[in-house]
Amino acid sequence: MQTPCPGRRATGQTSDRRDGNRFQWSSGEDMPTPITRKGYEALKAELDRLHKVERPRVIEAIAEARAHGDLSENAEYDAAKERQGFIEARLAELKGKLADCRIIDIAGRTSDTVVFGATVVVIEQEAQAKKQYTLVGQDEADLKLSRISVQSPVGRALIGKRVGDLVEVTTPVKVVEYEVMEIRFEEL
Repeated sequence: MQTPCPGRRATGQTSDRRDGNRFQWSSGEDMPTPITRKGYEALKAELDRLHKVERPRVIEAIAEARAHGDLSENAEYDAAKERQGFIEARLAELKGKLADCRIIDIAGRTSDTVVFGATVVVIEQEAQAKKQYTLVGQDEADLKLSRISVQSPVGRALIGKRVGDLVEVTTPVKVVEYEVMEIRFEEL
């Protein structure tokens, strides 16, 4: 089930056409970014922490550095202003991401094709190595946890495939061929 993220305007139905690699809303806007509920909550928690903890802390550091006098050679002031710029940029980035996302609920989901949120077991054909990937949103990708973005080359190649399908992924070094062995959905 898809849930619009809080604050997102309803803009109409999605169209089935593609422009390059991007889906389009029927109104011409980019399609929202898919994200799991847990991924959404993590971004929201970071936004809240930056807004409620880090921003006040850096404002206090700037005020303290100003109290030391001459700002032209004040390294503490320069560092605090730089940190403030980073925090403000990250806040704007997070607000944009949260406004442009679509929560995809994968609890209890079943599908015989690879879709967002699926955990896919594949066999690399050349090395006969078994690998497992869970397809998640771009901000949730973590190779250490075998979570890859649906927008990654492997993620894009796996979408829509079924058990037994062969998938070719072009890497900078070579073309890698995988066979889809299993598709399942698990709690993230």
